[in-house]
Amino acid sequence: MNIIFWIIVGIIAGWLAEQIMGRSHGLLTNLIVGIVGAVIGGFLANALGFAWGGWIGSTIVATIGAIILLFLLGLVKRRA
Repeated sequence: MNIIFWIIVGIIAGWLAEQIMGRSHGLLTNLIVGIVGAVIGGFLANALGFAWGGWIGSTIVATIGAIILLFLLGLVKRRA
């Protein structure tokens, strides 16, 4: 059940980040961006002492991480 939770949160977070950043990706890319964003967001939340749990907290943290990921990828893409 835990893997299903992270897949759903990843898709939602990736989609939200895509909408906020004005990008257009597919479902698989949203999933990947959301899951990597969850790792980034989780690392930052732990480093800053935030402990958000549950569906909503996990989705917020993953979305923030996904936005950071898309922002950094945009910077790298512009330089290349």
